[in-house]
Amino acid sequence: MKFDMEWYVVFVAFLTSFFAVFLSNGVIVAVPTIASDFAMNNVVQNWVPTIIFLVVAVFTVPAGQLSGKFGVKKSLLAGVIVYLIGSIGCVLSFSTEVFMFFRVVSGAGMAFLTVSSMAMVVSAVKPQNRGKALGYTVTGVYIATSLSPVICGLLTFNFGWRAIFYVVIPFLILCLALIMIKIPMEWQTYAEDKIDKIGSIIWGIGILAFVYGFTNLVNSTGVFLTVFGLAVIVVFIFYELRQKSPVFNVRLFKNTKFLSSNVAALCSYLAIMVVTTILNYHFQYVRGWNTQMTGMMLIIPPILQAILAPNAGKLSDKYNPQVIAAIGMAVAACGLAILAFLDGNMPLYLVVIAMALEGIGMGVFSSPNMNAIMSSVPPKDAPTASASQATMRTIGQTMSLGMLTLVFAWIMGDLPMLAKYADLIVQGSQIICVICTVLCIIGIFSSLFGIRSKDKFNTES
Repeated sequence: MKFDMEWYVVFVAFLTSFFAVFLSNGVIVAVPTIASDFAMNNVVQNWVPTIIFLVVAVFTVPAGQLSGKFGVKKSLLAGVIVYLIGSIGCVLSFSTEVFMFFRVVSGAGMAFLTVSSMAMVVSAVKPQNRGKALGYTVTGVYIATSLSPVICGLLTFNFGWRAIFYVVIPFLILCLALIMIKIPMEWQTYAEDKIDKIGSIIWGIGILAFVYGFTNLVNSTGVFLTVFGLAVIVVFIFYELRQKSPVFNVRLFKNTKFLSSNVAALCSYLAIMVVTTILNYHFQYVRGWNTQMTGMMLIIPPILQAILAPNAGKLSDKYNPQVIAAIGMAVAACGLAILAFLDGNMPLYLVVIAMALEGIGMGVFSSPNMNAIMSSVPPKDAPTASASQATMRTIGQTMSLGMLTLVFAWIMGDLPMLAKYADLIVQGSQIICVICTVLCIIGIFSSLFGIRSKDKFNTES
């Protein structure tokens, strides 16, 4: 079988998407072992999975401009190399400080490889096959989401937590080889633009303050940082509107299809990210299951998402992607509406149906919505569009976890998560699922609003 450049681009995008999520999600299973090895306290321990998301949020927007300026291929190479250095550094770490430093390095690499791989797929693949290609890329994310806890748990138990990073290294080296040998083009779209250093700094300060503050809204410092971060982001928007070569072209949001698809993406990540934690709490604290049984049940949604994403992406090449995205979000909303009544008396088959609806809905939604985002801007702005959807994902996931903290702090106060407080856990979970259902409904209307827009996709003649 002969493989062309498009095939290698999609394959590299699949691998980078898979292993970015594999390490960011899988390391959560190993956190107790890592904390024990380095004698971390509970505060530092919680930062092991969180810090990488903060770094990604800071670097995602600058990564969009830099990849367009110097070439998507160079940016992807740089991202994989930095991510590889971060992974090797984590393996060799001998103290908490060194380990956390290389987590920061990994986050910077992850930002560049995420933005560049998506932009490369859009630039390299023919418009009529774009949705299908993006679907395979999204599948890498969902497969990693479902398998990383299982694989990383087995690796940590049998070989120690460093084995998680050892496994990633050869695949990253494979990606480097394929990029250098099989992908000859660069795709420079912002070659004449100047680097917007001030804009990057303003963005970094604003998003760092906002994301960190939102995860700590239970105290006054968190509230202050959230408000301060939002204010700085507003300043960033007005500053960017005055720049000839902005680090992020905010004028793209004048395109209704681009705006509506990004809002729908933000709603989806806000609504779905927290559901896994809610179900985890339900199975372990309310039903009294062990971690093995819980883990097997939690695989249901991401497996369905992985199966459906490529087919939904392929379908979005033939029909309006926002129509398909709205249908997918509606199905997910039905699943979350059922979970709004989740308690210890709900029949298990109904819980499984709700999880299946969530998985089916997001599998149908994600690829078409991403296709809508990437196809609603001129091809030269693919890096910026990629940075936009990555930013929506990071902000949505972080705010989703912040919402979890806020609701449970309000319902449970300082009480620990224990089975004897199952009634309070049920109450908090139901409130969150109601909020998530409303967010999905907003996402549906956002997609429908984009359908009515007179703006055109760049795949249309």
